[in-house]
Amino acid sequence: MADPSQLSMRERQIMDVIYAHQEATITQVLSEMPDPPMRGALRTLLRIMEQKGHIVRRQEGRKITYRPTQPRGRAGRSALGRVLDVFFNGSLEKAVAAHLSDPSRARRLSTEELGRLSDLIEQAKRKGE
Repeated sequence: MADPSQLSMRERQIMDVIYAHQEATITQVLSEMPDPPMRGALRTLLRIMEQKGHIVRRQEGRKITYRPTQPRGRAGRSALGRVLDVFFNGSLEKAVAAHLSDPSRARRLSTEELGRLSDLIEQAKRKGE
């Protein structure tokens, strides 16, 4: 299965559009990407992403649509696991500490989000007992 953490910035932008619609055409991707590439360059990127196993294409007549090969949640978990392994020696604690120690990021957490995180930690503790 393709490793979502191995996507380039452009490939991630393309995947964002495709995930937003569950599938997308070249025209949709071009219209929703920031600073989109030329149509030919986008076709090349889509072909590469298909070869890497990130997307599959479906052709109906002249219309081609692209869809992800795995659900967004699974791709995200896979990418997060790779980030944890590469940058934090597999430690979720170190990753969360790094995130929370950045004042610009810590301020983005609402009281509700902090409550949900606390609940998840409590659930994890109960599972570990």
